[in-house]
Amino acid sequence: MVQVTLLLDPSVALFYTNISKQANIPLEQVLTDALFKLAGELSLEALQGNC
Repeated sequence: MVQVTLLLDPSVALFYTNISKQANIPLEQVLTDALFKLAGELSLEALQGNC
């Protein structure tokens, strides 16, 4: 795995921190899952020519 550093707006960090606490999973996993899902959605749009 490649380690990256993200700078998040405090409100965004709070939002994802709350999700991680409710789901009882690490913040890093919540962010990884969210970015992975977004990447998949953007890839599908690009393949369909919607960009």
